[in-house]
Amino acid sequence: MKRLGFLFALSLMVMASCKNDASTTDTAEAATPSVPTTTAVNTPTPATPPVNINEPAVPAGPITTIEFKETEHDFGMVMEGEKVVHEYAFTNTGEEPLIISNAKGSCGCTVPDWPREPIAPGASSVIKVQFDSKNKGKVGGGLQSKRVTITANTDPVNTYLTIKGKVDKEATAETPANPS
Repeated sequence: MKRLGFLFALSLMVMASCKNDASTTDTAEAATPSVPTTTAVNTPTPATPPVNINEPAVPAGPITTIEFKETEHDFGMVMEGEKVVHEYAFTNTGEEPLIISNAKGSCGCTVPDWPREPIAPGASSVIKVQFDSKNKGKVGGGLQSKRVTITANTDPVNTYLTIKGKVDKEATAETPANPS
């Protein structure tokens, strides 16, 4: 490693000391573009493209299809602090086993629970989604809409579920019920 650093420093010094004076070059040399010299460095290149660890792995293998009975659920009005759970029923309508590799809520208040084992063709199951309304309320009801991204061996790879509703908050001395 020290040798590589020494060679690099030496090549920089040689390049800096070999500046051509414009008055001593002939026209043929002036027309030829100069090519910078580089030191050969053995840099390993990855065999596969880098993977973003924040993104779920795209399932490989046979593609199938998934059909939900509903992709959007309105939980209505709840009081702040309540937890709402809804089950989204689905069926593997393809000819290959359905493998759900990930399910992720749009924020920490929305937590999905999905089957980890493959779903056989024609079989049905559910994805449970829990919404925690803590600190989400507003006097008179604050609208909330959260999305869950399902990643599976389907085309397209991602399917989206939505849970929405209103979160009410009790009026206190600081937050009047009917602001003027």
